[in-house]
Amino acid sequence: MIPERLYNGIIWLGLIAFGLLAYFIDEPYWLTLATRAMIFAIAGLGLNLVLGYGGMISFGHAAFFGIGGYAVGILATHAQTYDPIFAGFITLTGTQFMPYTWAIAVIAGGIGAALIGAISLRTQGAYFIMITLAFGQMFYYFAISWPAYGGEDGMSIYLRGGFPGANTLRPFDFFWVTFGVLTAVILLIRTLNASPFGLSLNAVRQTPERVETVGISPFRLRMTAFIISGMITALAGALFADLNKYVSPSMFSWTISGEIMIFVILGGVARLMGPVVGAIVFVTLEELLGGVSDHWHLYLGILLLLIVLFAKGGITGALTRKTQVQHG
Repeated sequence: MIPERLYNGIIWLGLIAFGLLAYFIDEPYWLTLATRAMIFAIAGLGLNLVLGYGGMISFGHAAFFGIGGYAVGILATHAQTYDPIFAGFITLTGTQFMPYTWAIAVIAGGIGAALIGAISLRTQGAYFIMITLAFGQMFYYFAISWPAYGGEDGMSIYLRGGFPGANTLRPFDFFWVTFGVLTAVILLIRTLNASPFGLSLNAVRQTPERVETVGISPFRLRMTAFIISGMITALAGALFADLNKYVSPSMFSWTISGEIMIFVILGGVARLMGPVVGAIVFVTLEELLGGVSDHWHLYLGILLLLIVLFAKGGITGALTRKTQVQHG
């Protein structure tokens, strides 16, 4: 077993090496697969903040993933038609400038998380799981019945958005843009976990009554974590829309929520790089086994079962040892 910090560094450097290898041997498809895995990893990092560190089992994170995707899709659609967007007293112009669309996606995800959290965080256990699932399905059916933006057919983004200093139409450039976002999110999660906020959130997960006795509100801590989590997952949804140049109601589907949870469980709950490893394993299995059998999820299920039964802390927990009390 190796120290977890060393393991985290190996995974991070491994992504860099993979990107360079795929570029030098001229394999753009590999770069696209790796980019997809990193986007899923960002979504998993968002969920891991509330699931692993906050003890909140959310089964509705597809809502935030879809919000981020639709934010990009709507802005791109209006950029293509040159029509303004009216939201109450606010008028927005369509754009495909990535920093701007991502900012809108993150803000929309945070607002959505605040609204959902205000209701769902007043419950616990199975009730919390079912309420978050219900909200995700509500967004799914709303998107299906939203003809202005494609309804059940979704929306096509005819040209991928732009990013300063990069040609995002090239898989190599978009890979590095996504890698930069992933690195920033990892550093954010690591900083939060080592901060008083992260320590308090971990304490709330274990003994909320004791935390409340020292004057800290468990609800506010959980709400803050839930909002940050929603914003990170919305950012992943925005990147996913940019990657595929397409958004659809399926981004809100409960199956997306389940897959994001699988990334976390496979890689390791409450492990900094756990969702990254889980997403890489998921995409690799999908690519290798998807062409062999339409029922490749059966093998994924068997692997997930084995990890839950025999590998405490997921793949990361089975291969590493912690060198510090704090996560990461």
